[in-house]
Amino acid sequence: MALLEIKNLTLYIDTGDDTTVKALEKVNLTLNEGEIRALVGESGSGKSLVVRCIIGAIPDYWSIKADRITYNGQDLLNMSYEKRRQIMRREIAVVFQEPTSSLDPSVTIGEQIEESIPPEFIDKGWFWEKNRQRKQIAIGLIHKVGIRDHARYLNAYPHEIPKDVSQKIMIAMALASEPKILIADDSTRGMESTTKTQILRLLVKLNKTKKLAILFVSHDLLAITSIAQSMTVLYCGQTVESGKTRSLLKRPLHPYTKALLDSAPSFQVSLAPKSPLVALDGTIPTLQHLPAGCRLGPRCPNARKECVQVPAPRSIQEHTYSCHFPLHMPEKLSTKPPRMAQGLTATSYEDD
Repeated sequence: MALLEIKNLTLYIDTGDDTTVKALEKVNLTLNEGEIRALVGESGSGKSLVVRCIIGAIPDYWSIKADRITYNGQDLLNMSYEKRRQIMRREIAVVFQEPTSSLDPSVTIGEQIEESIPPEFIDKGWFWEKNRQRKQIAIGLIHKVGIRDHARYLNAYPHEIPKDVSQKIMIAMALASEPKILIADDSTRGMESTTKTQILRLLVKLNKTKKLAILFVSHDLLAITSIAQSMTVLYCGQTVESGKTRSLLKRPLHPYTKALLDSAPSFQVSLAPKSPLVALDGTIPTLQHLPAGCRLGPRCPNARKECVQVPAPRSIQEHTYSCHFPLHMPEKLSTKPPRMAQGLTATSYEDD
């Protein structure tokens, strides 16, 4: 059953000079119960914008148009502000990219974790008994995310702890309400390999033991493929390909997905030493200069005149792609020589 479903999401942003741009265009995404789905794309592809549309954190000069954005069958677009806020507090938790900017610098870590614990999780009793229960739950939460020295960090302020520990604290706060969906928006960025491994293992453990559905947003391909069961590839605000992770790794059908995978040496078994990484020519366009039709067109080696029209989504079993000339088509397609990679990130990741 689809726990979170997005159909044809389009985000309009008013630039302030009497023009409106489509930051997202007909984005489709489905997250099932107990599933780990990765949302992947290079920087500027609109991954964080999708997250903000889901949680409703959009300013007044943004407007959303979609066939549906539903959580557990409930329409998030037409829901009242208070009801949606309640869902975001209890059932959908988000861990953002910058933990230091998400924490209150004037309040200790322990107080912030205790504040995130829902009141119904505390048994009835005197106020000192409730305070003791909150503290015990907070200690259990930070132990769960791999922090052993709870006395040190519960009494510390955000500026006194390392960034990777701050990210663990944010995950602990997100888990306090025992949500059904966890949205991790590039939550392992900047972490060293050992710490990243701990976080990824924690997410997998929560998925298996708590049936926690996870939307893992990142451009770290190795981290994504190590935990995600399915993957949605985003380019410049458009969904280009979606399906099971194994299927996309084995046989990508969209040129952008293939270029994204080819940019990571770990996915190229026959890559000779000191070989240049392959990548598409050019860079991702700005919102003010978006190309017509398929936004990959100016960079795509297989582009033709038909690409000035937005390609309709097509499916092969559970593998969906949006391309006029996918890689499995029999006719010969023109190709351009690859050049040194730029813009696509594949950070190193080792599973101990």
